[in-house]
Amino acid sequence: MTATRRAAVLGSPIAHSLSPQLHTAGYRALGLDDWSYDRFEIDEAALPGFFARLGPEWAGLSLTMPLKRAVIPLLDEITDTAASVEAVNTVVFRPDGRKVGDNTDIPGLVAALHERGVEKAESAAILGAGATASSALAALARICTGEVTVYVRSERRADEMRQWGERLGVEVRPADWTDAVRAFEAPLVISTTPAGGTDSLAGQVPAHVGTLFDVLYEPWPTPLAAAWQQRGGQVLSGLDLLVHQAVFQFRQFTGDPRSPLAAMREAAQLG
Repeated sequence: MTATRRAAVLGSPIAHSLSPQLHTAGYRALGLDDWSYDRFEIDEAALPGFFARLGPEWAGLSLTMPLKRAVIPLLDEITDTAASVEAVNTVVFRPDGRKVGDNTDIPGLVAALHERGVEKAESAAILGAGATASSALAALARICTGEVTVYVRSERRADEMRQWGERLGVEVRPADWTDAVRAFEAPLVISTTPAGGTDSLAGQVPAHVGTLFDVLYEPWPTPLAAAWQQRGGQVLSGLDLLVHQAVFQFRQFTGDPRSPLAAMREAAQLG
């Protein structure tokens, strides 16, 4: 059957994206045979032209770097969640033609933690202060009742995280990266660094640890995640975030309230 409804992921680079496998697995699991999901290599300069060529068969788009902020001027509306971090990873095309931007990374991170039994945290720590750190902070605004310590490498990053904390209503305490091993004292640690960023800390994981959410998934496990598991701590990976945020996208694109979480997770694990 020819697909009558379309969705896709856009970004640059995009060849590594698992989103087509996840969404397609969701369609198949729930019998949505008239849906298709593709990937397109699109940078910031090409984005307006791509939008201009989209027809009525399009239901939604997933966005990755470097498009999460570049897309905002092209939209009719963004949700409060997306506005809170000035980043859109989901665009939904409404029946009336309006283009609405959302951010499913934030509820996806919260849902992944809830699935593992982490519904509240008295305090938390974030390793790193890049773009993903602001989404992690927004997620912690929903579940953390106390202070969030953010370990950063520069005073500029410290100032940025203080500002995000004020904006999101989170008590943020910046700390120098040289003290990052202190993060492991927190009941919940979210690592947002690029690959290799926490490798030097792996040998300093203490005997008793809480939950680590390492947003990387390739290569996996990271040395930090492996050391954490050896200490008996609970570990979540970037795949947990990927599948949960994709479920939120799937529901918005299709309007189907069912959850293809199991099918998406299997597809993610198969790569």
